[in-house]
Amino acid sequence: MIVRWGLDTLGPVLAEVGSARPFVVASERWSELELPFKPAGRWTEVPSDRIEEATAAAKGADAVVAIGGGSAIDLGKAISAATGLPVVSVPTTYAGAEWTPYFGIRDPDRRLHGGGSGAHLAAIVYDADLVGGLPLAVMVGTAMNALAHCAEALYVEGRNDDADAHALEGARLIGEFVPRVVDAPEDRELRERLLGGACEAGQALGGSMLALGHAMAQALGGRYGLPHGALNAICLPAALRFNEPVAPDALRRLGTALRTDDPIARVEELARLGGFERLRDLGVPEEDLDDVAEAVAARPGAKANPRPASPEQVAELLRSVW
Repeated sequence: MIVRWGLDTLGPVLAEVGSARPFVVASERWSELELPFKPAGRWTEVPSDRIEEATAAAKGADAVVAIGGGSAIDLGKAISAATGLPVVSVPTTYAGAEWTPYFGIRDPDRRLHGGGSGAHLAAIVYDADLVGGLPLAVMVGTAMNALAHCAEALYVEGRNDDADAHALEGARLIGEFVPRVVDAPEDRELRERLLGGACEAGQALGGSMLALGHAMAQALGGRYGLPHGALNAICLPAALRFNEPVAPDALRRLGTALRTDDPIARVEELARLGGFERLRDLGVPEEDLDDVAEAVAARPGAKANPRPASPEQVAELLRSVW
């Protein structure tokens, strides 16, 4: 994977991957962003479940450039998987979707319509200017999603030493710089350090994959169209408590990275910076939790969790944060 810093590197990166006619996936918000190339075409409905139409619109392109958060990058990856084109991601949040070939397909109301894998990941271009001006909830939420990548990498079924190193460094940076960016969002250097933490978290994700906390967030987000970061912020502490009996060393290492003896409480404290505490605050109906729990238990992340979780146990966890 090619990784560069600064939007001015996008042109050279495209040359490096052999692209002269990239197709751009980006919402209207980024329509005025100055790009160092003339796009072969654009797709601005983000998120979108019109994958066949988006794929047809990319005809004649030689790469996909996805600019935005997880929804834009997932859409770019879906087009990449369908066309075989390399995808170059330009993240505008701290989410981390740029590091895996997997993607979810959501409609414009953000409800899940399946997903897949097989994106041809070519490069990532990070720029701290692009994460400037994020609303507080988006900034904290996507950073908490990145922190969940770090935490779960330490105990997921596919964990390994290389992913652990990225996870611990990512957790250290995220734990330090989320509060500092909340206090001084205009400080570009602080945003860049937090973005560096998200980059480390993404590498941890790419090297190990997801566990129960993410499975809970994915099932809830796909059903109700809620922000993935907000849901990870709320669900991660419950998943950490559930896994602590079988992964105490992972929790201890996470605590060291977060500079605390109580990493679960620290995660909750960071989540509160974005206003994230209970599922009921996001409008999740209590009467649906048993059905959601069934969906959670069937997800790959739940199956890769170090401690098996039955639907009944998942329902109990969901109620603990409802």
